[in-house]
Amino acid sequence: MKTAYYIGLMSGTSMDGVDAALVDFSENQPKLVAHHTEDYPEHLYKGLQRLCQPGNDEINRLGRLDRTVGKIFAQAVTQLLAKAHIPASEIIAIGSHGQTVRHMPNLEVGFTLQIGDPNTIAAETGIDVIADFRRKDIALGGQGAPLVPAFHQQVFAEAGVTRVILNIGGIGNVTYLPGDSRQVLGFDTGPGNTLIDAWIQQVKQQPFDRDGLWAASGTTHQGLLQQLLSHPYFSQAYPKSTGRELFNQAWLEQQLSEFGQLSEEDIQSTLLDLSCHSIANDIRKLCTSGEVYVCGGGALNKTLMQRLAALLPQHHLLSTAALGVDPKWVEGIAFAWLALRHVEGLPANLPAVTGASREAVLGARFPAK
Repeated sequence: MKTAYYIGLMSGTSMDGVDAALVDFSENQPKLVAHHTEDYPEHLYKGLQRLCQPGNDEINRLGRLDRTVGKIFAQAVTQLLAKAHIPASEIIAIGSHGQTVRHMPNLEVGFTLQIGDPNTIAAETGIDVIADFRRKDIALGGQGAPLVPAFHQQVFAEAGVTRVILNIGGIGNVTYLPGDSRQVLGFDTGPGNTLIDAWIQQVKQQPFDRDGLWAASGTTHQGLLQQLLSHPYFSQAYPKSTGRELFNQAWLEQQLSEFGQLSEEDIQSTLLDLSCHSIANDIRKLCTSGEVYVCGGGALNKTLMQRLAALLPQHHLLSTAALGVDPKWVEGIAFAWLALRHVEGLPANLPAVTGASREAVLGARFPAK
């Protein structure tokens, strides 16, 4: 049987590595054939974190990191293909998200910037690369994000069923699938894992709070929670998107300065509730009941899932595994799908989601030859 292999490469706000997904699109539903995660070495992680803050010698650092991230992305592809025992010649194209280092769509001249040189990926793997998916949407007046709702619609929508697909990466985003002729909606809700990860890294030097156990050991401080939820982003109308430009350690420290006596685990619990409350508030605005399917790293955080379920008693909360897609790999598969859309000359943005003036074919092609 004929296959249609694409690879999706995704590195999110957490900047800890790249997820590579090998996907077969020859059937109606995409099939995840193999997957691989390539961790960023410590020096690269630190370099990227520095680059996310304005500083000196930025262009030189940007240029070097662009190539370095490209090489790591290429390495992820090589490892993935070795695992799957599939030659590079069988892959139609790689869809690479790149690594976001700035996302500022709301400036007078808005922009978004992802690094991970696609030329390097193409040269090192021998496979055509489709990359730079976000900037066309921004050129058309959109936010350039989120891009996954179009994929969610393709894979998860079902006639007559109201569904929300909730992706909890560093940032949370929702896709509303009405199940009828109404528009699909989607936007970033605010922090997902970014602040809970940053806090446990700062205090305990651990990369993330496994199962939310540290958060579960604390008690949420209502005063701090209400102050965090008063951030103007949460009341902003969509289309909207955000990132670590708004929700970062500097902002967190500023907020904590008025709450000097809180224990570290109480802060962690409060930050987890910030993610849960901001997400739940947005889901309730979209629909008062229905199915909510969670993907991304947050789907694996038991405490987060329990608290979110408690805030959404009218909704049925499950992971996307219930729909046959591993929650950890939804975004990787989505970027393979975005590459497929580009190769087939089909649009991949939803103007109702991003605010772009029209649908468009997204991305640019970087040939291996």
